[in-house]
Amino acid sequence: MSQKSRNRQARGGEEISGDAARPGAAAAPRGQLKGKRKVLAEPGGAEVLTVEKRRKEGEAAEGGGAGSLGEAVRQARLQVAPSVQDFKYNKKRVRLVSQGSDLKDAAQGVVYWMSRDQRVQDNWAFLYAQRLALKQQLPLHVCFCLVPKFLEATIRHFGFMLKGLQEVAEECQELDIPFHLLIGFAKDVLPAFVTGRGLGGVVTDFSPLRVPMQWVEDVKERLPGDVPFVQVDAHNIVPCWVASDKQEYGARTIRRKIHDQLSEFLTEFPPLIKHPYPSTAPAEPIDWNACRASLQVDCSVKEVTWATPGTAAGLAVLESFIGERLKSFGTDRNNPNRAALSNLSPWFHFGQVSVQRAILEVQKYRSKYKESVDGFIEEAVIRRELADNFCYYNRNYDKVEGAYDWAKTSLKLHAQDKRSHLYELKQLEEGKTHDPLWNAAQLQMVHEGKMHGFLRMYWAKKILEWTRSPEEALEFTIYLNDRYELDGRDPSGYVGCMWSICGIHDQGWAERAVFGKIRYMNYAGCKRKFDVGQFERRYDPRKLGQ
Repeated sequence: MSQKSRNRQARGGEEISGDAARPGAAAAPRGQLKGKRKVLAEPGGAEVLTVEKRRKEGEAAEGGGAGSLGEAVRQARLQVAPSVQDFKYNKKRVRLVSQGSDLKDAAQGVVYWMSRDQRVQDNWAFLYAQRLALKQQLPLHVCFCLVPKFLEATIRHFGFMLKGLQEVAEECQELDIPFHLLIGFAKDVLPAFVTGRGLGGVVTDFSPLRVPMQWVEDVKERLPGDVPFVQVDAHNIVPCWVASDKQEYGARTIRRKIHDQLSEFLTEFPPLIKHPYPSTAPAEPIDWNACRASLQVDCSVKEVTWATPGTAAGLAVLESFIGERLKSFGTDRNNPNRAALSNLSPWFHFGQVSVQRAILEVQKYRSKYKESVDGFIEEAVIRRELADNFCYYNRNYDKVEGAYDWAKTSLKLHAQDKRSHLYELKQLEEGKTHDPLWNAAQLQMVHEGKMHGFLRMYWAKKILEWTRSPEEALEFTIYLNDRYELDGRDPSGYVGCMWSICGIHDQGWAERAVFGKIRYMNYAGCKRKFDVGQFERRYDPRKLGQ
């Protein structure tokens, strides 16, 4: 690219479009501001930049050799564009958090504050940050703020996350993008990092949950006023604020809204490339053992062995699902004794694998396994995005107060009903109830960090039946889910608990004791669906040493 072209490109820029504006906020005025560079600028003509192949991606692919899916994915990215600078990026994925959108002339770089989406490739937030940096010919940095504790997360969760982040750091190093692991809450460490390095723009990803949303607000308040701050929904296929502008009643009300927009948003990703504008201030070496030692979390809940953290391992699980289990997903996914599930929820939760990547790959088999592919899209897209919708628009997403009026009324009417059994939290946690199926499901979760999806519904509904009140039931259910499930503290988990106990995204059913109009499940119903005895024997406490 000639110097003249570079100068013209640096001066050029487009203002924030209405698509990227804050909900309820006025869009920035049309036209350019002389001497200012906009943080949501469209890229101009870009030179083709070399893409360095990842050495590790896909090496662990199950049964497919060294990276059969990983290599196909790399090629797919390259076919869509040589870099994000040559890609028509959909700015509806982006919204402005700060008041100002001007990138100051003296900016020394752009930073992507990674949080929910902990991966390099297939990450719309990371791609957007690189797009800005390439456009302005600036260095690109990545930051992750490691907090000492987070809700009920234990070393099981933090260990999985840290190992995944170690892979992210190695991959960033290959791409000449400094990765910074900052110890502490974002409000305390990120603004100082930005000002200390003279960075001109901050990009972050999106979570609908209260604590991460508060992190964003706290950082916004402490960032300098001349540093634009934008947020990208890199987790959902159709961005949460685009899919709907209100809390949806259920899957039937959001399904059409999402399907109508899938053709616009379900696109292939461009590659994140080796960054051509190096930083003069490299990242500090990371002592991962010291990071782990800095945590203030419960270490009694051990890490699991069946799930290897990181994107490469997650893509291997996706490949094995497509090759071995997808054909059975449509018919057997509600049978806990059959291997039919994707098992991808831990990698989805930590953002180590993009749901969009999974859908792009799975939908290729629709002509062969239509029922399974349609069922997977329903669960991985519609139900997941419905969960984000609920948590985003309902601040009481984990409280009985967040339920529909009919459910709150019904639960209140039956709050004093006599319970057949009452259990304390410790009895539930240890799987010591009168119900061998429930105990087996609880022990599966405790030992493996994952409970079969069908049994998670039964498990939660029994807690409603065996505790003193709906409020206590919900509290116990969320505590156990978040403490033991690898995918705990997730919108899908909160909605699953709220569906089971408070009827969220469901309808009123025949009234009965304790449950009121909440959908009922029982042991006999499970026996009609699958071999309950087989599952109970598999997770017999004597076999598990309990």
